[in-house]
Amino acid sequence: MALNMIDESQRKAARVAGFAFLFGIAIVILANYGIDFRLIVPGNAADTARNIMTHEAVTAMNSFTALRLLGDAAYLSVFHADQLQTLARLHLAANFDAYYVGLPFWGLASTVCGYLWFKSRYIPRALAAFGVISSAWCVICAFAYIVFPHVDATVNLYWFDVPMTIFEMLLGAWLLFKGLSPSGQAGSDKAS
Repeated sequence: MALNMIDESQRKAARVAGFAFLFGIAIVILANYGIDFRLIVPGNAADTARNIMTHEAVTAMNSFTALRLLGDAAYLSVFHADQLQTLARLHLAANFDAYYVGLPFWGLASTVCGYLWFKSRYIPRALAAFGVISSAWCVICAFAYIVFPHVDATVNLYWFDVPMTIFEMLLGAWLLFKGLSPSGQAGSDKAS
């Protein structure tokens, strides 16, 4: 059996990985766009605080600290309501910043994985190349955001990670529905 042959257990593992990619991305999209982003009112900490308190049951884990700041614990009585609302909003903003600190590492890992997919030929090389390029772009943009925190005034932050996310959704769909190519020769590109 050649080293680049794929057995049935590897095909099943690829389909499970494809499902996991798509399921994970769906959860992130739901949590961010369906819950967190709907709670935040730009420029208005008081309305954001009201939204968090009104929707306690649907706030994500990272909002628990903000929720605690808006609670009725005795130690909070030393703060005025507007101070607590501002602290809660600050916590939510810190979570946003933490995402962009971790983003270069996610992008770097995705770049390496895209390169390995490209070399393996288990998926179409064009898809793998898109993965390498979009992930490297994400790394560069994330570092630019860390060095120049106000770059979002010029460039929409969605441009940073959306191409890489599209790659990961396409990769997940490919693995789930097409699986791995039989002998590491995805598509019609047989040459090295």
